[in-house]
Formats: sequence, structure tokens, C-alpha cells
Amino acid sequence: MVTLAAIFPPSQPPERLGAVAAAAEAAGLAQLWIWEDCFSESGIATATAILAATGSVTVGIGLLPVPLRNVALTAMEIATLARLFPGRLTAGIGHGVQDWMSQVGARVESPMTLLREYTTALYALLHGDRVTTHGRYVHLDGVALDWPPAVVPPLLVGGIRPRTVSLAGELADGVIIPGGMSPGDVRASAGHLRGHRGAGRGPADVVVFAGAPADGPAAAVAATVSEYARAGATHVAVNTAERDADLERFTGFLGREVRPLVG
Repeated sequence: MVTLAAIFPPSQPPERLGAVAAAAEAAGLAQLWIWEDCFSESGIATATAILAATGSVTVGIGLLPVPLRNVALTAMEIATLARLFPGRLTAGIGHGVQDWMSQVGARVESPMTLLREYTTALYALLHGDRVTTHGRYVHLDGVALDWPPAVVPPLLVGGIRPRTVSLAGELADGVIIPGGMSPGDVRASAGHLRGHRGAGRGPADVVVFAGAPADGPAAAVAATVSEYARAGATHVAVNTAERDADLERFTGFLGREVRPLVG
């Protein structure tokens, strides 16, 4: 069964977080997704605010751009959140927008190499391992978390191209597919992901970001969500297409009107 979620995009001011999170919880929506865009909002701070303001809503961070963040710091932040709110967090990481990475002096010559090294190290740190690695970009010398998560959150990788989807299948717990992808694209990526599943990894999550008009109708939105589910999505996070839409109302609409229609 697919999990229906709403999106709180970084185009919205952070002071709206509390009201949107409350609307999601009141409407019975299980999950909110956020992400870290330059130069909008911190993914970790945003996730913390939502988790602290709600009692049952889970939060997906999709995604944190790895060139901006030392892997040990990311591990510390995710582990802290996971211990404070066990079982309520999913963490996503990715290449980041390369133009933005250039603006802050963080662009690397090989984003794929960085993502591979980073995902490997972060996964190990979150699982309580002591990590020593000296790669092209990631350097750790006997690093282990003092407070690793008691409930390790799923670690996902964002991407649509075959190399990145393969990496997600091999090294992480699933993939985040950004908006604008058709169900056929999702089906191809889901098959590619599962075909490259790393040994010992459990079932892979396939998170799809989708757009929908703020005024419904609910049946049409539910049909889109169900189509992505048939294509292999395990989670569908929906964003309203209108920048100035009433996000609290839209989130409630997803929970009260769309969710009961999604099979």
C-alpha cells in the first residue's frame, strides 16, 4: 500500500511550518516531506520543527545536498533527530544543484564519486560503525557516533539517472524521484533500483514527488497517486502547483479527501 504525503516546499516561509504540520496531523496524513534548497531553509531545522510540533506525523527530508555538509555533521544531526523522535524520520541525500554548489564554493569535480563515498560513510555511521576512510572527498579517521540511533532511519538517495538510481539500490534504503517524472519513468527507475539492490539490504523505498492543483478534484489526485503506486512507488508526496495556495487547506484536503480514495 502506498503512503500518501504532503510537501512543505522551501518556497514557503518557515513560520508557516507549525500550521501546516498541525493541518497534516488533524487530517490524519501520515507524512510531510521537506528539502534543503539554497538559499531557503535548513532541512534539519525544518524537520525538527515539524517533529516537535506533532505527535504522529513522520518527516522525510528529501534531500540534503552532500557537497554542503561534512558527513560526520550530517550523521550527528540525523542521529540526534532519530533518537529524539524514533521511527518518525526518513533522511534523503543527493548531489545538490551544481550551480548553487558553485555559488558557495562547494562544487566538486565528480559528484558521483562524492555521493558514493558519502552514502557509504553515512550509512555506516548511522548503523553504529566506527569508520575510517580516505577517499577522494570523504576523509574519516576512526569516527563513530557516541549516540547512534536506536531506530535507524531509512537513508535514501535522490536521483533519476541510472547511475544514481543504481547507487541508491546498492548503498542506501531507496530512492527519491523528483517531480515531473511520468509513471513510466518511475516504473523504469524502480526496476533499475531493485535490480541493483545491495546484498543484505531490505526492501527498497521508492519516493515520488508529484504535483497537483490546489483545488482538486480529489478523485483526480487519488488516481495520479494510485498510478504512481502501480508503477512501483511506495510513497507519493504531493505538492500544490500554485505558489500562493493555502497550504494548510491543501494539506487537509490530501488527508481528508484524497487519502480515503487511495488504494
